[in-house]
Amino acid sequence: MRKRASSDSEYEEGSLWRHSDWKGSLWEEDELEEDEACWTCDGSGKLIDTICPTCDGDGVIIDNFWGEPSDDDAKALTVTYQRPWLYPKQLDAIFTPARYAIVEASTKTGKTAGCMVWLLERAFSVVGVHWWVSPVYAQSKMVFRRMKRAIPVSLYKANETELTLTFGNGSMIFFKTAEKPDNLYGEDVLSVVVDEATRCREEAWFAIRTTLTATRGMARLIGNVKGRKNWAYNLARKAESETKSGKGGDYHYAKLTAWDAVEGGILEKEEIEDAQRLLPESVFRELYLAEPSEDGSNPFDLRAIAECTIKELAKSPEQTWGWDLARGKRPGSDWTVGIGLNKQRQMSGFWRFQAPWREQVQRILYATQRTRALVDATGVGDPIVEELQRSGRYEGYVFSSSSKQRLMEALSLVIQQRGIGILEGPVIDELETFEYEYTRTGVRYSAPVGLHDDCVMALALSNFHARSAPVGKIKARAVGRRHQKKEPLGVPEAVPVKAPKPSKATVKRGASYWK
Repeated sequence: MRKRASSDSEYEEGSLWRHSDWKGSLWEEDELEEDEACWTCDGSGKLIDTICPTCDGDGVIIDNFWGEPSDDDAKALTVTYQRPWLYPKQLDAIFTPARYAIVEASTKTGKTAGCMVWLLERAFSVVGVHWWVSPVYAQSKMVFRRMKRAIPVSLYKANETELTLTFGNGSMIFFKTAEKPDNLYGEDVLSVVVDEATRCREEAWFAIRTTLTATRGMARLIGNVKGRKNWAYNLARKAESETKSGKGGDYHYAKLTAWDAVEGGILEKEEIEDAQRLLPESVFRELYLAEPSEDGSNPFDLRAIAECTIKELAKSPEQTWGWDLARGKRPGSDWTVGIGLNKQRQMSGFWRFQAPWREQVQRILYATQRTRALVDATGVGDPIVEELQRSGRYEGYVFSSSSKQRLMEALSLVIQQRGIGILEGPVIDELETFEYEYTRTGVRYSAPVGLHDDCVMALALSNFHARSAPVGKIKARAVGRRHQKKEPLGVPEAVPVKAPKPSKATVKRGASYWK
């Protein structure tokens, strides 16, 4: 590769390499065209107010084999950065060590400004390509201009056509649109912010995710909530479940409401109260409280679910159990769940685990004891039910389109009647995300892609079994003639008989009356 020489004498091969056995030409391995411009400075040789570190001021691409920048160059590239003030909840939601952070936020809570700061810091600290992706071009350009106004002009070089910001360390921030997902494939990205994720197509997220594979890049997905039937809502539920579990991991979930912004000092309380008076309740809750409205895809009444929620298990013994068995093809992809209901249909027993088949049987027997239980007998569950029936009062239930519909309709009815108590946690989470859709063959009930419905099915089985449970002791008696009550005989009464009506005399033709 070529190196910029400080004097003509350095172009002599012997003086440059000083190897007696050197026989080749210095330039024979140069694969660059003479006029190929440096990709960082576009051939100017300067980047902002300093010499371009990539081409060392030459304006063309050179190999960095020739050494690191001098101390003077390093000092010239050094800037002092102080993070802008962010209120505590805003800081915790965005600046988390998790690889993927999903932030469901109300309007004007600082989610965009916070992620601008996060992406800028990533560009300063990790040299490479960073993205900001918005649903449409106009939104990306708006954020591009906001970031330009927030950063000193001497720290970046802007390309208005490509919507890029290039910094002195070589990092670049691209402001892209999710309108055409196919245009998002191919790049290796270190950091990405997906703005208004609920308004982006899921295919765009698939493409963005592939760009983070080679770099193990980080992502921040932010936006207002927009109903429950979208991929961003489902991803948020997955992140929320992982965050609540306390196990850590790649996902982190946070919610920022208008009241959080008021507490943080960036919104006025009176403004939020005025919006609450003027807007419909469902609109206000979605835009200012980050609570998704009911979009008709959930077979249960969400308000009824909230009113059926209990804080802890009931103390009374179970009357029925429902068991949904794990059958995932991959280990850990499914759960075995058991839910017990007492006579008042309050949850009094709850088991959720992942274990081999033999251990599953042992745990089910231990939890159920002699209580009646309805067990999923679909597919591989049938032999498990047969084994359980040798030791207890177990019945099998095979899932099909029609049988599953009966289960869900019964569960939906009892929830809407507020006739059941459901423990908060995984069961409530699954009920809220459970959905149905009409197909040409009927109604299909299922959890969204990537989520579970084990708790819902176990609850439905237990509730369905409770409907047929006997209440109290059964009394039976034979009904026959000896139990028929006979009426006593009394004194006979005279019944008047009506005199018959006289009939008309008839005379035959040809006969004399007097004879």
